[in-house]
Amino acid sequence: MTITQLRAFVYAAEHGSFTSAATRLGVSQPTISALIRKLEEHHELPLFIRTGRKLALTAAGSELLGWARQIVETAELADEALVELRGIQRGSISLGVLRNANFYFLPDMVERFHRRRPNVNLRLFGQNSFEVVEGVRNGQLEAGIVVLPVPDEELEVFPLVQDEVLWASIHPERVAAPVSIEQIVSNPVVLYDASYSWNDPTRRQLSERAQERGLRLQPRLEVEYLEAALELVKRGLGDTMVSRAVTQNVNFPPEIHVASFDTPLYDTIAVIRRRNSVYSPAIRELIDIVNDILKERAYGNGRPGRTNLVQGGREGEDERA
Repeated sequence: MTITQLRAFVYAAEHGSFTSAATRLGVSQPTISALIRKLEEHHELPLFIRTGRKLALTAAGSELLGWARQIVETAELADEALVELRGIQRGSISLGVLRNANFYFLPDMVERFHRRRPNVNLRLFGQNSFEVVEGVRNGQLEAGIVVLPVPDEELEVFPLVQDEVLWASIHPERVAAPVSIEQIVSNPVVLYDASYSWNDPTRRQLSERAQERGLRLQPRLEVEYLEAALELVKRGLGDTMVSRAVTQNVNFPPEIHVASFDTPLYDTIAVIRRRNSVYSPAIRELIDIVNDILKERAYGNGRPGRTNLVQGGREGEDERA
């Protein structure tokens, strides 16, 4: 089994034909057919059903595809790493980011990375951590920065930082003291991330707290974006959750009051990647920049209790990267 055979197999599976795979590899269609045939003969198992104009994977082909894709992508990343070592600083990288990345690191990250690698194109994806997880799993994203908890099958997770989640209201009496889940469900609630609903990690934490007390958290209003939720809170239509990093932003509405939960609630921000994968040098540098920014904001503002670095997060990542 060779990289060339596996590459031919992966491209044929992704494009549905030997001809398309041959075009992508710059070889003839018979060459692709021969490479696939050698794979099938070696294992004495058919990998494709050759009916009609489009190839279909057999059970053996489906089993092989995930492994083959990982091997091919790792080989390509290794090649890219060697190219980087020769001093070539071009290409594109894709990173998934959490919903509120703009409040944590995104503008500074982009600026610093662009200054270091002005010829590398940076693509940032994701409106919710759940979406980023799916992008990393299916190989569309090399890595992602998400809020935990997330489903971690097939993933490696490296915690970076914790940020406290607060409860926000236009009514100061509702947040004059730490807020209980019983208080929350007794007043109108506005929640954002409507598309992902209870798949959103922070919403899941709230829901679990309610369930533990036999309660159900039912929002009166659901919107897509945090900014819209805060506007509705300003107008007195309900209360919402918000991370402390958001409240420290200059654009946070001064009319809105916040309080901690009676049992403090935290978002944990983490890096994720597919299990046993490796970072390209550019992605590694990008994640290092994010980590530096989070450290600066945790300990460089004179208020270390507001955002806390998770101990051991980066150390474990460095050992396994």
